[in-house]
This record gives sequence, C-alpha cells and structure tokens, in this order.
Amino acid sequence: MEFRYLPMTDRDKKDMLQRIGVQSSEELFSDIPESIRFKGDLDIKEPRNEFQLTKELTELAGQNVNLNTHTSFLGAGVYDHYIPSIVDHVISRSEFYTAYTPYQPEISQGELQAIFEFQTMICELTGMDVANSSMYDGGTALAEAVNLSAGQTKKKKVLVSKAIHPESLAVIHSYVKGPGVEVVEIDYKDGLTDLDQLEKELDENTASVVLQYPNFFGLIEPLDQVRELVDSQKKALLITSSNPLSLGYLTPPGEFGADIVVGDAQVFGIPAQFGGPHCGYFATAKKLMRKVPGRLVGQTVDEDGRRGFVLTLQAREQHIRRDKATSNICSNQALNALASSVAMSSLGKQGLKKMAWMNIQKAAYMKKQLTENGLEVAFDGPFFNELVVRVGKDVSKINRHLLQKGFIGGFDLSQTHEELKGHMLIAVTEIRTKEEIDQFAKELGDTHD
Repeated sequence: MEFRYLPMTDRDKKDMLQRIGVQSSEELFSDIPESIRFKGDLDIKEPRNEFQLTKELTELAGQNVNLNTHTSFLGAGVYDHYIPSIVDHVISRSEFYTAYTPYQPEISQGELQAIFEFQTMICELTGMDVANSSMYDGGTALAEAVNLSAGQTKKKKVLVSKAIHPESLAVIHSYVKGPGVEVVEIDYKDGLTDLDQLEKELDENTASVVLQYPNFFGLIEPLDQVRELVDSQKKALLITSSNPLSLGYLTPPGEFGADIVVGDAQVFGIPAQFGGPHCGYFATAKKLMRKVPGRLVGQTVDEDGRRGFVLTLQAREQHIRRDKATSNICSNQALNALASSVAMSSLGKQGLKKMAWMNIQKAAYMKKQLTENGLEVAFDGPFFNELVVRVGKDVSKINRHLLQKGFIGGFDLSQTHEELKGHMLIAVTEIRTKEEIDQFAKELGDTHD
C-alpha cells in the first residue's frame, strides 16, 4: 500500500482509553492545569484531504536541492559516494530493518553475524585488534575515545588538534564536562597540526593526543612523528579519527601505533540524507577492549561444534555498570553498520582500494584545474579527497552562484574558522566526472577576482 499507516477509528480511541482506565481525552489530560491550557485556534492551515496534502508536501519537497538534481562538491564530514544497489536490497529485508539489540543469540544469528563482519572489516582497515558496533557517529565515537583515555590513564589532560572536524571538537568539549577532563587545543600550521606546540604541551599529565587522519582540511597528518612525541610520555594514548575509505589506500593508523582509531562509516553505503543518521566505528588495541563502549560481538561454537555468534563484553552501562560507567552509549546502529558491511563486501578489497585511489586522483585533478583557472590552493602537502581553496570573496555568495549553475559548492570555512574567511573546502569523490570537475573549476574561477 502507498500510505504506511492506518487511521484511528472512534472505536479504537474508546478501546485505548478504556484499557488505561480513563473515560475521555479530557480526563487523560486532567493533570494539566486549566490555566495553562491553550484555548484558542492554532494558526495553521485548514485540514486537507489525503490526496491534496500529499501533493502539497511533494511540491514542497521538490524545492529542495539534492544530490539527484545537483552535482555536489560539498564534503566536510558527509560525502556523496557510490552506493552499490545491493545495499538497499539487503537492509530492506524485514529481519534486519526491524531488528533491535540481539540479546537472544539463538534467534539473532543473522544480525549478530552482520555486526561481527562489520567489526572484522573495520579492524582490517584500521590495523587494530578489536572493533565494536553501534556507535552513533564519528563525532561521538571520538568523544567516547577521549573519555576512555582519561579513565584508562587516570589523567585529566587531553591534547586535541584544531585540525579535527570542528563539530567533533565541540562534541568533545561537551563530553568531558562530566568527568572533568581538560581539553588543550593544539593549533594548526600550514593546514597540519603544529607539532612544536604539541611537543611543548605534552607532559606527565597528558592522557591522550587526538588527531584526524586525513584531517578536516583533507591533509594527511604525519602520524609517525606524532607517535614519537607521544612515546615520550609512556602512558599517553594516541587517538586517531579516520575516514575509513581513505584507509583503503593510506597506511592504517594501527601501523603507526595508534591506541584508538574511530571514525564515521557514512562513506560506505550510507546516503548523505541531510546529515544523518550515520554509523560510527570504534577500534582499539587489545589492551583496551574491556573499556570499549557499546557492544562487541564474538564468534564461538555451540555444543555441536557449529559456528555461532554472541554478544560479549557488552558494556550496557545503564543496567550493568551504572555509576561506574564511563559511557552511556546504548542505541543500536546496527542497520547502518549492516549497510556499510554490505557496501564493503560488494566492493571487495581491491575495489575498495581502487575507490580510495580514485578519490585521490580526482582530487589531485581538481587541484590542477583550480590552479589553471586562477585560484590558489591554500595548503600544500599530501591530501586525500578534500582541499582548501582561497576564493577571496564571500563563499556563501559564490555558492549561491554555483547553485544556479547546477553545483552544490564547497564548505564555507569562515563558519568554523574566522582566520579562513574567503576559503572553501572542496570534496571530490570517485563519482565525479572529468567534465563535472572541469566545469566546476571554470565556474569557480569565473567568480574570482
């Protein structure tokens, strides 16, 4: 059926009121004082019939600019990537999209195996020992990692690079208020974390160092050098937030000795869909696996020796650890994790590597075209699929111009970094064509003085 609801009849209403022991809707709301109840008429349109309402809402929705109507070069945390058609087919199966937390393994083997496969692929990409499932998104996963580092090291100072996603930085500041962790922000220099300042701030009170790889500006941080600095304080942890697609080509953080690697799996099989929902991932070294928030799925065998999957080391804080909890993560993001798993499986190891390589190559081609059209790329150095370009004008006005030409422009960095007024963060993914890149660079160049 087209409409996925059933109207409530008078009889339905009477039965529900009777079931809860009241005679009328007035009685149901009797606890609300008359003096504060709204007595007038709401300033809304007259009700319309179903057909008219659907038509009106469809027309309103049609006014939205979206990835089907415009070519997007906007990234900054949410990206327009290829999604294999099989993803939607699998996650639309009722046993997956109606599933919740798989507490009963005997009836949840499919769900548990899907989560296990997600964890396994994340471990392979990040180079870490253990990964979990059911993190909300990359930002909250990073904040959870910060609090974990403070709890693990018994220290209250965390050094966070300003070259991480500004929204993630804001989430960290919110999360640390409870445990009282001090966040020291490390400036960036030429688009990369200022290692001189990092070295000065590192001391025996440092719980962890937090970087993004590639960072918010698209540049690839020198994790080997950062690891050397962190090692000067034996108990300090290295936390890295990483775009998992980039790890299909770049050296994974685990090989640099990262202790915790987190990120957002939106790049695999999850549409942009106006900013959410997403799927965070959280991977650690084995020594930290008992501190990981969320849930872990493990592989075992039943009494007949057949392979099976169970929840293990689950940190469902609200009913297990309570006041000793280090996290309150509990919601189940397994459907989005499944979408990412199906996308990664469909691409395969070589396909994923090729997809990451195409992002690098097409972004490099964009840099070349921007330069040829008279624009200046703000930061030098290796980058993945995003780059900062100096446009010299109000980016919001430029983006309105680009919108008229059929493009969703890049992110206006003045919204988050005052010092980068007149700078645009541009994302180029594998699905952008040479013609789209050429035309975008030309249109952007035409707006430049």
